[in-house]
Amino acid sequence: MTFDVYKRYYGAECVFNEVERKGAVVTLTVTSEGGEVKYEYTLSFFPHTDPEDFGISYDAYASRQIYAAKGRRSKKREAAYIGMLRQEIDKLAESLGGTVDWDNPLGPEVFG
Repeated sequence: MTFDVYKRYYGAECVFNEVERKGAVVTLTVTSEGGEVKYEYTLSFFPHTDPEDFGISYDAYASRQIYAAKGRRSKKREAAYIGMLRQEIDKLAESLGGTVDWDNPLGPEVFG
């Protein structure tokens, strides 16, 4: 089973494949199956031109697995990963040539 531990949309700046992107979705995801657990940061930039348009693009996307081992979900581990989220997502954004505007959330934080 896969869950978004944290998910939020933000304003952003990125030009990827010659398309200007003005929004980003940031997630911390956990996958737990067969006694194994994996945590991953993901970032996707998208062309945000309308306040109601939160379409996701699949080309301006980056992810980084941060933990994989036998076991199960841990609230303590998840809290630590949420605490590191901004710095890790900033690294992913840089790899795509973009930035996330952390002071410009486009929706509420969602915890799962």
